[in-house]
Amino acid sequence: MGEFTANIAAYFESDKPKMAVTHKQKPLDYVPYGLVVTKSWLLAQGLSRHTLDNWVKSGQLASIVYGVYQRPDTQLTWQGVVSSLQRMGSDLRPGGLTALTYQGLGHYLELGNQKTIHLYGLDSLPVWLNKLLPHVTFVRHNEAQLLGRNHQNGLDALKDFETKMPTDMALSFGDVMASSPERAWFEVLLDVPEKISFEHADQLMQGLVNLSPKRLNKLLALCQNVKVRRLFLWFAERHRHAWFEKIDTESYTWKSGLLGSGKRGLAKGGKLDPKYLITVPEAMQEEKKYGQE
Repeated sequence: MGEFTANIAAYFESDKPKMAVTHKQKPLDYVPYGLVVTKSWLLAQGLSRHTLDNWVKSGQLASIVYGVYQRPDTQLTWQGVVSSLQRMGSDLRPGGLTALTYQGLGHYLELGNQKTIHLYGLDSLPVWLNKLLPHVTFVRHNEAQLLGRNHQNGLDALKDFETKMPTDMALSFGDVMASSPERAWFEVLLDVPEKISFEHADQLMQGLVNLSPKRLNKLLALCQNVKVRRLFLWFAERHRHAWFEKIDTESYTWKSGLLGSGKRGLAKGGKLDPKYLITVPEAMQEEKKYGQE
């Protein structure tokens, strides 16, 4: 009888409504060390305004600019800021000169404390981004310039050309995804010669000896920017690294239409390259090409 009575009691007990077991929310669950979050993102995670206000009033969260928070003990770096953006859903990532530099392939080191971080993607820079770190300037570049009008499919394909960027492992924030060296080189060429000189690009290319020809061929096919295609082939032919022999140069002819049409004046006062019909610095055009006798 005792066992039967116990089973009946257990049966009726199971019909009683249960109180949900909830995990007590803590700032650490939402704001890891080294990262920042926005108020809108926290609210989207289901936090109430009351909870957020209590965390700030109790000193568990610090407001650094309007609508942006971090843990009080955080040492904020530009990598942490970019990791935060990516964690909150932004498609911006370090590319171009920044990606090459922090993967050990940059030619120049910025002097002094001031840094310029080049971010590529379709998303806009948040208005608060350049208010966080006084010695860092974030510059946004529109990745669609590489891909032409029908860029969405191309952007999806470009995700295959991302890599985890080395960061300060003393910090506990997540990975920072950046452009691969191959993709970063195409991004650099977007800014030649308006913001990056031919000479600077040439010095960068000297160090790009270990690029993947398979990746380069895929990017060359994805790229719809005629200027970038011509510059890529001109620099590649000029330096003739080992990977150049595996580049599908035969597909990029004037007859194919993949190089566009007409001459492109790029270097002011430069000399026309007769093969790719771009003006380049005269001294570079007259020099003996690297890798050739």
